[in-house]
Amino acid sequence: MASSDALLPISAREEDPLLSAGSRSDPNAETHRRRRPVKGLLAVSFGLLFIAFYVVLIATHDGSSRSNDVKIESDETATTTSRARLAGVSEKSNGQLWKLSGERNTVSFAWNNSVLSWQRTAFHFQPEQNWMNDPNGPLFYKGWYHFFYQYNPNAAVWGDIVWGHAVSKDLIHWVHLPIAMVADQWYDANGVWTGSATFLDDGSLVMLYTGSTDKSVQVQNLAYPEDLNDPLLLKWVKYSGNPVLVPPPGILPKDFRDPTTAWKTSDGKWRITIGSKINKTGISLVYDTIDFKTYEKHDTLLHKVPNTGMWECVDFYPVSKTAVNGLDTSVNGPNVKHIVKASMDDTRFDHYAVGTYFDSNGTWIPDDPTIDVGMSASLRYDYGKFYASKTFYDQNKGRRILWSWIGESDSEAADVQKGWSSLQGIPRTVVLDTKTGKNLVQWPVEEIKSLRLSSKQFDMEVGPGSVVPVDVDSAAQLDIEAEFEINKESLDKILGDASVLAEAEEFSCQKSGGASVRGALGPFGFSVLADKSLSEQTPVYFYVAKGKDSKLKTFFCTDTSRSTFANDVVKPIYGSSVPVLKGEKLTMRILVDHSIVEGFAQAGRTCISSRVYPTKAIYGAAKLFVFNNAIDATITASFKVWQMNSAFIHPYSEEAVRALSST
Repeated sequence: MASSDALLPISAREEDPLLSAGSRSDPNAETHRRRRPVKGLLAVSFGLLFIAFYVVLIATHDGSSRSNDVKIESDETATTTSRARLAGVSEKSNGQLWKLSGERNTVSFAWNNSVLSWQRTAFHFQPEQNWMNDPNGPLFYKGWYHFFYQYNPNAAVWGDIVWGHAVSKDLIHWVHLPIAMVADQWYDANGVWTGSATFLDDGSLVMLYTGSTDKSVQVQNLAYPEDLNDPLLLKWVKYSGNPVLVPPPGILPKDFRDPTTAWKTSDGKWRITIGSKINKTGISLVYDTIDFKTYEKHDTLLHKVPNTGMWECVDFYPVSKTAVNGLDTSVNGPNVKHIVKASMDDTRFDHYAVGTYFDSNGTWIPDDPTIDVGMSASLRYDYGKFYASKTFYDQNKGRRILWSWIGESDSEAADVQKGWSSLQGIPRTVVLDTKTGKNLVQWPVEEIKSLRLSSKQFDMEVGPGSVVPVDVDSAAQLDIEAEFEINKESLDKILGDASVLAEAEEFSCQKSGGASVRGALGPFGFSVLADKSLSEQTPVYFYVAKGKDSKLKTFFCTDTSRSTFANDVVKPIYGSSVPVLKGEKLTMRILVDHSIVEGFAQAGRTCISSRVYPTKAIYGAAKLFVFNNAIDATITASFKVWQMNSAFIHPYSEEAVRALSST
């Protein structure tokens, strides 16, 4: 049994827990007064300007088809960041992390190839090389799951964005296919950006996506499969009349992106929503269409929230109030709630809210306005590294699946050195929590269990201040399911002791100081990707706090502040509160796959994804510990640990497709 002193920070690596990626908005973000309604002559002027803008957009492009052959500038310059900003999208590179952490000028760590090779995941989806970001148009078609994604085929940094494409039979094993769409038209010359798929009534398929034009204007475009009989959907055709939508009056040319999957209205039309902003108010525009070529814009918005900034990657879908199955995007009715989710460009968080949708006018209102989309107290899919997410309805198994881009937390220089950047989180099922009715629950798709190999069951009592090594083999690829109980005698004593500080109202994982800071009822959980001496470790844990009313509030946290000796890594403390209902034990599940750790508390009510880059706790030196750093409470831990196999993720070949087909 190791001493609990190993949980204390090492002075040479102490981190300010407030320096967390995404914990602050861009300090250079614009601040404006809210725009007043435009009336009278000004409205007419806007209309004329819009017509002029559209004519100029169509008439002034150079007319040439531009292939995706733009060369990447030197790694030593800031060209990637500047190109992204000039294009009107967020800096989807690690420069944003360093801006938020205040450590942009940190000297790069001396990474070696052995350490960098270990960081590549074994069962998470990622391209063979180079840069990846947003998931695009996921779908199930003729026996295959299709996954499209934002991809730079030329470098491990953002730029030259095209659509990567891969297929799977089970969402776990994949074959990479040829690039689906490239930037070869004036209306997407600066990038084939994020989009969504919609199945039509006759079973055919359309894809709407944002293109950045040769003038860097964000427009919406239509594409469809060349051959609907091809289950691999290898070739895509862009509609000759593109773009089908341009920024409307009042919307800036670089604030109009990421169309959703369409859903059916009660009068038989198709409806979509697109993210934007007006000044600092995040908004979701609404359009109706019959043929996906011509559109009618609503005067009303689906929703808006002041002071939330640009809404990217908006998602909108129904969830059942009574059942645990997923729903097709067009389903509506008395037993249905609707989710509005938006990715906040200012903070890099994905926020959602549960609410009610009104089909008659295409509007939505949250059930609880105090936790509306994008507010500081609002709900998030994931309280770690998780952005630009997208769901789709899997008609194959009657479930809704959530994908998300999991970016890097290391330096851009390290990404260039290893030759790749970013991965996708394990796909999750997402449903309304029927026990609370107030939040979603997310859980790794059931197919991930197919990778489980040998397992060990553990049942132990862990006293205050204890750290216990868990006897498993190499701990780099694990699936852990655990239950914890606080000793009733300890619990009753603490609840009845007026001298125990009531901290539930003030506690936050981010500001707590991490797993080394001891409280009466926590922290306790696991240290994953730890070396034998615990000089590197990533604790995933519960912290139970006593409130002023003597009621308990539970928090779920991940502390990456001691995850690595590397100095060019952003190492935040992530987390949030998690609802625990009467009679429920504290439960968590952790997926460990080299440089990513995904945690799920209370069956997925609160989730945390984090990127970690150990320098010592790698290969056979990666260990697992269970710990209890509470001052007074004893806990009982019952958990099972599986070693995880690697997924089959291969480059494109007919042989690879045949091999995947036979599984």
